[in-house]
Amino acid sequence: MSAGLFRVKGSHNEHKVSFSELFFDLVFVYAITQTTHLLIHHFTPYGAFQAMLLLLAVWWVWVFTAWVTNWLDPERIPVRLVLFALMLLGMILSISIPEAFGKHGMLFALAYVTMQLGRTLFFCLHSRKHDPVLHNDFLRMSLWFALAAVFWIAGALQIEKTRTILWTAALVLEYLSASLSFRVPGLGRSDSGEWKISGAHMAERCGLLVIIALGESLLVTGNSFAERHWGIATITSFLSAFVATVAMWWIYFSLSAERASERMNKSEHTGAMARLVYTYIHFLIIAGIVLTAAADEFILAHASGHVSLPTLVAVIGGPALYLVGNILFKTLIFNSHPRSHYLGLILLAFLVPVHTLVSPAVLAVLSTAILVIVACWETVVVLRSDHC
Repeated sequence: MSAGLFRVKGSHNEHKVSFSELFFDLVFVYAITQTTHLLIHHFTPYGAFQAMLLLLAVWWVWVFTAWVTNWLDPERIPVRLVLFALMLLGMILSISIPEAFGKHGMLFALAYVTMQLGRTLFFCLHSRKHDPVLHNDFLRMSLWFALAAVFWIAGALQIEKTRTILWTAALVLEYLSASLSFRVPGLGRSDSGEWKISGAHMAERCGLLVIIALGESLLVTGNSFAERHWGIATITSFLSAFVATVAMWWIYFSLSAERASERMNKSEHTGAMARLVYTYIHFLIIAGIVLTAAADEFILAHASGHVSLPTLVAVIGGPALYLVGNILFKTLIFNSHPRSHYLGLILLAFLVPVHTLVSPAVLAVLSTAILVIVACWETVVVLRSDHC
C-alpha cells in the first residue's frame, strides 16, 4: 500500500525533524513570550491561573501537532501547507493572548478551535486508507475537540469570569478525553500502546521546544536588563539569570535528552510511553521555564530592597517546577530517581525562611547556585555510571 502522506518506514527521514517543523515551532517562541508577559503583568493567584490556562492551550495545540507530524511526512507539500496554515493561526492565537480574557477572547477561541479541529480532520482525511486504526482514533479525537469547541466559543461570548470558567471546562474536557483514550460510546477507545511512532522524533521535537522556551527566557532577561540602570545588583541579577538558564539547559540536555531518545526507540510500548512522558510531563518542564523567566523579570525590576511575595513564588517555584518535571521524566524513562534533583528541591525549600534576610538579587543567586549544584551532581553521577 502507498504511504500517501505518511512517513516511509525505514527511510532516511523516518525519525528526522524537518525544517518545516522547526519553522512551525518559531511561532511558539512568540506564544510563550506572550504568555510569560501576561503572567508577569498579572501575577496574582487569579492572573496566574488564567496564564496557566492559556499556556495549557498553547502546549496542547503544539503537542498534538507534534504527534501528527510524527506520522505524516512534513516534506510532503500538503502536510507542509497545513503546517504553514497552522503557523498563521498560531500567530493569531499568540497575538490575542494578552487580551484573551478581554476584547480578543473570540479571536483566541476561533484560532485555537480551528487549529485543533482543522489539523485533526486533515489527518482523518488522509489516514483512512493507509491506517484505518489511526483514522478511527483521530475521528474520536475530532468529536472530543468539537465538544470542547462549544465551551471555547461560548466562553468567548461571556464576561471575563464566566469565560475563565468555561475555558477551564474546555481544557479539562480535552485533557480528560486524552487520559480516557478518547473513548466515545459506540466508537470504542484508542490504544496508544499500539501506536507505532518514532520515539527519537518525539524526543527531539520536545527537546527543541525546551530550547525555544529557554531561548525565550533569555530574550525576556536581555530585554529587561537593557531597560534598567546597570548597577551592581542589576548586573549580578542579569548574570545570575543567564547562569540559571545554562544550568537548566545542562540538567535537561547534557546527557539525559539524548539517552531518552535511545530508550524511547528501544521501548516495547513507545506510543504509551511517549504519551505520558512527552504529552503530559513535559508541560511541567515548559511551565517551570516560563515561571523562571517571570522571576528573572521581577528580580531585574527590583534587585534591591525586600523580596516581595510574587518574587519569592517565582524564584523558588520556577526552578522547583522544572526539577519536578525532570524528576518525573527521568524516573519514567530511566527507571531511576535522580537524587540530585531531590536535593535541589530541598535546598529550594530552605530559601523560603531565608528570603526575609536577603535582597532579591541575593535570593536569585542562591536559587541559581542550587541549579548549578544539581547540574554538576547529575553530570558526575551519569559519568560515573558510564565507567562502571
